[in-house]
Amino acid sequence: MEWYIYLAHFFAGAFLANCVPHFVNGISGRKFPTPFASPPGRGNSPAPVNVIWGLANLLIGYLLLTGIGPFTPRPSLDSLSVGLGITVMSLILALSFGRRQRE
Repeated sequence: MEWYIYLAHFFAGAFLANCVPHFVNGISGRKFPTPFASPPGRGNSPAPVNVIWGLANLLIGYLLLTGIGPFTPRPSLDSLSVGLGITVMSLILALSFGRRQRE
C-alpha cells in the first residue's frame, strides 16, 4: 500500500478516538469543550453541540478508514496505523483534559 493510506488510517483512528468524549458527554447532557466554544477548546459547548461534533468526528474517521485504500480489521500495518492514531489521540486528550480539570 501507498504511505498516504497508512497516514489516512492513522488520522481515522485519531478522529474515532476524539468522537468518544464529545458524544458521551453530549448524550449525557453535559457541557464539554469543543473548537466552537469561547475560547476554542477551553470553554464549554452545550450538549447538543457535543453530540453533533462527536458524530462529525465519527463520520470523518469512518470516511478516512473506508474511503482511502483497503482496510482489513485483522492484524496488519493498516490496523496498526489505526491503533496508533487511537493511542496518540487518546493520550493527547487525557493530558489536555487532565490539565484542564486541575485548573
